[in-house]
Amino acid sequence: MAVYDFHAGAFRDDDWIFPDDDASLPAGKAAVSKARFVARAEGALGLVLTAGDTLDGLGNALARVELVALRFPRYADGRPYSLARRLRERHGYTGELRAVGDVLRDQVDFLARAGFDTLDIVHPGTIEALRAGTLVRVTRHYQPGARSERPAGYSWRRVSF
Repeated sequence: MAVYDFHAGAFRDDDWIFPDDDASLPAGKAAVSKARFVARAEGALGLVLTAGDTLDGLGNALARVELVALRFPRYADGRPYSLARRLRERHGYTGELRAVGDVLRDQVDFLARAGFDTLDIVHPGTIEALRAGTLVRVTRHYQPGARSERPAGYSWRRVSF
């Protein structure tokens, strides 16, 4: 499976496995649901959160999580954006944040600004635009993002990576 990596600006191979809650944990990198993670997180290096999940009950466990995959059930659901910002800004999460599911090309910049690192998406048009490098990126913003810098001399303007 391939995921789009914002930092590399390209697709890369991925070896994460997402087992069902009733399946045994495979060897290697496995990401599990919040319910399974909280119940018994032995061996789990990754966490999968859905749009309705909260960060309650995770406590200090986030420090050992290498991947948090946030599922977008449909493109109009913005709850994973809020979860991403809270993970980065309030909980200080520095591991990989991945958007999974139905994401449209117009959302890609917003995902990067919310702190996502990778995309595992299903929308064919968005995948093709990322592969072809034809997305129009907006790199200057007035509002701060989870990952933005202030250019010298402009206290009000931010630059995305």
